[in-house]
Amino acid sequence: MKTDLFDYQLPRELIAQQPLPERDASRLMSLERCSGSVTHHAFRDLPGLLRRGDLLVVNTTRVFPGRLNARKEPTGGAVELLLLEKTDRGAWSAMTRGASLRPGVELSFAGSGITAEVIEGPVEGRAEVRFESAGKPSPDEAVSALGRVPLPPYITGEIDDPERYQTVYSERESSAAAPTAGLHFTRRLLTELGKAGIQVASLELAVGMDTFVPVREEDVEDHRMHSESFAVGGPCARAVNETRSRGGRIVAVGTTAVRALESAAHSDGAVEPRAGSTTLFITPGYSFKVVDALITNFHFPRSTLLMLVCAFGGRELILGAYETAVRKRYRLYSFGDAMLVT
Repeated sequence: MKTDLFDYQLPRELIAQQPLPERDASRLMSLERCSGSVTHHAFRDLPGLLRRGDLLVVNTTRVFPGRLNARKEPTGGAVELLLLEKTDRGAWSAMTRGASLRPGVELSFAGSGITAEVIEGPVEGRAEVRFESAGKPSPDEAVSALGRVPLPPYITGEIDDPERYQTVYSERESSAAAPTAGLHFTRRLLTELGKAGIQVASLELAVGMDTFVPVREEDVEDHRMHSESFAVGGPCARAVNETRSRGGRIVAVGTTAVRALESAAHSDGAVEPRAGSTTLFITPGYSFKVVDALITNFHFPRSTLLMLVCAFGGRELILGAYETAVRKRYRLYSFGDAMLVT
């Protein structure tokens, strides 16, 4: 399968640079797979678009403050680190830009008492770094206090309130990027969904920055899918299985929830509590075992996220919906509008 099958014309001015004043004021395109019908709504209309007895499954991971400004010693060259995940050696895998680095280079952080040593790389802009602290707090605590929440590379400025890049139900800091389909929910909307008989279950999948990287291989099958850690707990598994047994739909909020659910499912669709890592790469032809409906933002051309949505909704139908979104000037990507595929 050729990667360019998942390309589309992207007007750069449609990439949302700031969140709307109200989360649930974003637009929501509703797409029915069976009929191909497309309708347009506000996200706050969601309770009326779902059914009583449906189960929303959300990813509760929180973005950790992994964006750090450093200085290369002794030259003072500026370096930016974007921490991705802890390694087996107790160090951090990080994306880097700025001054050139090599193993053994030491970095300092604005008189904070924290230093870091490059112990591997960089290779393709990614290095492994080990932090040290001159005293209390611990290196991890110091990094957390010093770092800022990273924004995706296509967001060119800063936002006034970093909490707008967190979901209202976020809990444990474990993601390098937000599960953006959840950014549209408000506490009020969650209450309205409950009143409409729509339950919510939670799981975790630690979103990596690789989620923003387009597939560069000519053939989709040659792409090496990145690994992300996930956890589907007992309460979530029970809620999914009970909902399916009574005929309700499983509505995944975001591609991350899809990957976690499908990674924890048996061939018959039953979900069991499971934690680990997944490299599940969902492309057209994949047989979904659990997910019946999907809420998702609009994704980059040639991305694994777009491929997953095309696998769920059908490539031609989804790309046709993207053409409609562009024509109707939908806002795209992390701070943009959303799509409901049923």
